[in-house]
Amino acid sequence: MFSRTIEKSIREKIKGGKAIVVVGARQVGKTTLLNEILKDKDFLFLDADDPATRNYLQNPTTEQLRSLIGRHEFVFLDEAQRIPEIGLTLKIIADQFKHVQLFVSGSSSFDLGNALNEPLTGRKWEYELFPLSWEEYETQIGLIKAEQNLENRLLYGFYPEVINRPGKERETLKNLVNSYLYRDVLAFSEIRKPDVLEQLLQALALQVGSEVNYNELSKLIGINKVTVQKYIDVLEKGYVVFRLNSFSRNVRNEIKRNKKIYFYDNGVRNMLVANFSQLDLRVDKGALWENFLVSERRKQNLYKDTFAKMHFWRSKDQQEVDFVEDVNGKITGIEFKWQAKNTKFPKSFIEAYNAEGIRIDRSNFRDFVQI
Repeated sequence: MFSRTIEKSIREKIKGGKAIVVVGARQVGKTTLLNEILKDKDFLFLDADDPATRNYLQNPTTEQLRSLIGRHEFVFLDEAQRIPEIGLTLKIIADQFKHVQLFVSGSSSFDLGNALNEPLTGRKWEYELFPLSWEEYETQIGLIKAEQNLENRLLYGFYPEVINRPGKERETLKNLVNSYLYRDVLAFSEIRKPDVLEQLLQALALQVGSEVNYNELSKLIGINKVTVQKYIDVLEKGYVVFRLNSFSRNVRNEIKRNKKIYFYDNGVRNMLVANFSQLDLRVDKGALWENFLVSERRKQNLYKDTFAKMHFWRSKDQQEVDFVEDVNGKITGIEFKWQAKNTKFPKSFIEAYNAEGIRIDRSNFRDFVQI
């Protein structure tokens, strides 16, 4: 059992008069986290994977809910996205059963976000949960052991089940990718061509750390640009990938509309390209290192409400900065290197934005992935 960064914040919100909602990809630990928080409480557990539960919670009356809840002060609904119009049911509980602290988890933000946002406006605290962060991992097993396992984490990622099954990482990731990526993403979206989705995922996996051109992707896969955009939107909502936009404000020849796409988990990325070779044998070592650092930084910024804006920067004459962070107007340009080496930042970028330039490498990465 790994302690999760958001646990303290969730505990502080208990009995605060609002539902507590935790969303994220399948198998990142949502159910485990909420069960840990509720372990010393007498709570009603409702599993929406159970057909009977789904039927009962689809458009129930207030009296039916009263009979179901009984004297329980804590109610935990798991996999809520599986119940049509669940937001309306949860609104009734929130409005009519003031003594009840409601906990809700969902495996994706597809239907759950749409179903909850309007009915539960002003009635919920919402948290996103991702695969384990480096900080959570290091806190659990210690600095020395975590450092010794850095290469494994770059290869196999941070899904709890992957970490908890040493020696069976590939088998676990294969099951995870097949069940989560393809079953869940296809089930909760309008995508009807799994082969196209697979081709797109593989193409994105091979372009980690590079700028992504939607026109080129559409030609490569054989679908139009609008469909590429739609599929990537779905993958973002499903917590598979996330985008960074290019940073621009002052410099005339900046490239302003390009994007980079990263995976939330290195293990998922490597499974998609079927490559778990050791780092010293890989040509994509730099991409793996960058994906790890950017995804870890994103977790930290979201968990700790830094309100940092994350970008990259490039100019038309091929000057570039791997990563740009804007915190309340303070601009920091960051270059990612596996080995320590001298790094020069574009003068035009530093001067235009009065920016600080720093290098993150193997020797100092902990300062970057733990805020």
